[in-house]
Amino acid sequence: MTFTVTLSTSSHQFDVEDNETILDAAIRQNIALPYGCRNGRCGACTADLISGEVTYYGAPPALEEAGAGKCLPCQGFAASDITLGVREAESTADIEVKLLPVRVHAVDHLSHDVVRLLLKLPENQRLQFMAGQYLNFILADGRKRAFSIANAPHDDQYIELHIRHVDGGEFTDWVFTQMQARAILRIEAPLGSFVLDEDSTRPMIFMGGGTGFAPLKGQIEQAFKAGMDQPIHLYWGVRSQDDLYLPELPREWVREHPNFHFVPVLSEPDGDWSGRTGWVHEAVLADFADLADTDLYMAGPPPMINAARDAFRTAGMPEQHMHYDSFEYAEDTRDKAAD
Repeated sequence: MTFTVTLSTSSHQFDVEDNETILDAAIRQNIALPYGCRNGRCGACTADLISGEVTYYGAPPALEEAGAGKCLPCQGFAASDITLGVREAESTADIEVKLLPVRVHAVDHLSHDVVRLLLKLPENQRLQFMAGQYLNFILADGRKRAFSIANAPHDDQYIELHIRHVDGGEFTDWVFTQMQARAILRIEAPLGSFVLDEDSTRPMIFMGGGTGFAPLKGQIEQAFKAGMDQPIHLYWGVRSQDDLYLPELPREWVREHPNFHFVPVLSEPDGDWSGRTGWVHEAVLADFADLADTDLYMAGPPPMINAARDAFRTAGMPEQHMHYDSFEYAEDTRDKAAD
């Protein structure tokens, strides 16, 4: 049997199926309820039970601490239509930044200079975030290294990162030459305000340079999950074909989503390349005569971001429609890379 959950603060509603927790149902339907451990211990998801009946398998520890009139969506099952009093996460300010240990689940070499890391949180923890945000690795000496989260929030079994090897970068040297599965690291997350505007119905252009594809991947997957059906265009700028480190994924999106379009752009094309060439932002400008009613999400190296911002402003794109994440080096890595 299916029951309906109503959120009193927003009037949003979603359905809960048999044997599905309230939180799992909310995540499945793109409702951003607060949560932490997802096992009934931390109490981060505690909500006021305004009406209806909620059942549990066992007695979640945090429920006893919460007291009467409360429920735990991460462990609770709807036994009737229910109304909850809980604040949805509508912006990055609504999500707590946490310091957490993570275990390296897999290290996949995707190209000559890009690896994909899959990180696993402890069994009693989950990371709530918005598509496009990033995390910091906390190194032993306290220094931090920032990397974009490449998966969408609904796909939170692992945290996915795409890490490019930086000449002179001690951390990326270690990742590429020594890191192994089961290594334990510390992260600070989620961070950043480069997030998807799911209320917009404007056509969307995603423009990435190199591993700038990482946060865009999470945002595009979130757009698909949210049922956003406006035109979605991905422009991925790299030097050569070898730098398109996950080329089949956007091609799969093209096959599965009629509103999605993929344009790879090479700045130093190989001899057998017959696709687009040049600077990626110039490819966008060549394809769109009018950008006034379009949303742009771009991520990548600072020179690309700076050139693109100036060019898109000149072309008439409103500043409030431009969202970007500039991949700055940490100061000590930047100094070594410049030597």
